[in-house]
Amino acid sequence: MQNQTIRGTDQSIHKQVENIKLYINGEFVKAKAGGLIENLNPFSNKVINQTSEGRAEDIKEAVAAAKEAFEKGPWGTMKIIERMKYIYRIADLIDEHSEELSYLESLDTGLPISQTKKMAGRSAENFRFYARMVEAKLHGDAYPVDGEYINYTIYQPLGPIGLITPWNAPFMLTTWKVAPALATGNTVVLKPAELSPLTANKLAELIDQAGVPKGVFNVVYGYGETAGAALVAHPDVRAISFTGETVTGSTIIKNAADSLKRTSMELGGKSPLIVFDDADFEKALDAAVWGIFSFNGERCTANSRVFLHKKIKDKFIDALKERVENIVIGDPLNPSTQLGPLIDKGHFEKVSSYIELAKQEGCDVFQGIVPAVFSKGNFLPPTLLLNAKNDMKVCQEEIFGPVMAVIEFETEEEVIQAANDVKYGLAGYVWTNDIKKGHRVAQAVDAGMIWVNSHNVRDLRIPFGGMKQSGIGREGGHYAFEFYTEPKVIHVAIGEIHIPQFGMKKKEN
Repeated sequence: MQNQTIRGTDQSIHKQVENIKLYINGEFVKAKAGGLIENLNPFSNKVINQTSEGRAEDIKEAVAAAKEAFEKGPWGTMKIIERMKYIYRIADLIDEHSEELSYLESLDTGLPISQTKKMAGRSAENFRFYARMVEAKLHGDAYPVDGEYINYTIYQPLGPIGLITPWNAPFMLTTWKVAPALATGNTVVLKPAELSPLTANKLAELIDQAGVPKGVFNVVYGYGETAGAALVAHPDVRAISFTGETVTGSTIIKNAADSLKRTSMELGGKSPLIVFDDADFEKALDAAVWGIFSFNGERCTANSRVFLHKKIKDKFIDALKERVENIVIGDPLNPSTQLGPLIDKGHFEKVSSYIELAKQEGCDVFQGIVPAVFSKGNFLPPTLLLNAKNDMKVCQEEIFGPVMAVIEFETEEEVIQAANDVKYGLAGYVWTNDIKKGHRVAQAVDAGMIWVNSHNVRDLRIPFGGMKQSGIGREGGHYAFEFYTEPKVIHVAIGEIHIPQFGMKKKEN
């Protein structure tokens, strides 16, 4: 495929890139069936490239390579100091290619490049963080028992791990999984989302360049119902870590049960942001706007339900309207763009249908304006659903776009009940200058992560994950070790011990 240049209205350059092959056993190879997936640019809906479509037979080959690398290759038994050299080298290579990575991510997903640049830096830190964690924290405990025994624990890698990653912020979210999986000594088969293959391919290139032994890291692109299902079902895959939509996560858990493999699920959200009347108005406004309209609204922790105290509701809504009208909508490769296009036409239509549903349910819809020059892209303007009620479908179901439902409340008890009256429990945000109230509400809201007087700031040391239908398990910090390693207890007798002597003949007098 020849390179081609497509110029956006702001003169940002959208390039066609090389076709992508699978990465299996240290080689870039075509899918066995020869199928290809067209990868479209969300900004123009023109073809960026084509990706090899992996299926069950490709997954089988990738898992066999991962198993061979783990059981007979050097990776599983490599000394930690040697394995960490590879992990640090991957981080260095990500930094060296950060400009290209941020460009590819924006081209592929429609995320503004001002945001993808930060994601590339955070992705490199994911590898360095887990190298440091393994060096410092991946150790067991020892328990002396009455001078007769020493019991101690060690943590061993599981073997081949299946990672299924999403299309929103794909590079950063992929490295959240790949880094701890590799650092703890496992081998990996990655099945990225078919809508965003570019940075997964670049990661394979960088891991290959780092000299990681063949078979340790493998990438098979394809659809969830074929490649993804085959990965989940494969008996030699010891665990599946998935980030994505809740219904898919439920299906994965059911299918993984047949082979009793571990699962870690980071699923959907419908996170509340609660603003009390005593909150820092401007900071709460900044957080509310950034939390739903950054990442194009395509983020699991987005504050898609904003609860405003009755006393400040009108003033806050006026301020929200002003912000919405001024959000910069445009080419994701333009550094000034704040809101880019949604990932594809199908998702655009889904989000649009929720806005129409909101009107039917009685919401007043207020939107920004997408400039006509961007009509070829999957652009959906920043949207406020005003006069929303918590029991509406648009307040109960995950929309996953730049759509904020605004709900009025009057009492602390009322807003806690409403915040919890949803099937999800991923994140939550509380804004108040009464720190006692802040703690009370944070502890009462059903969510795996709560921020008080802050936007979503990620600390790699803390557990990331949710309650209810927002997921099972936790990523981050030493919590990742609980998923990616197997604890083993070793009991050693160091003294004279008494063992019952079953079946001994009685001595004759």
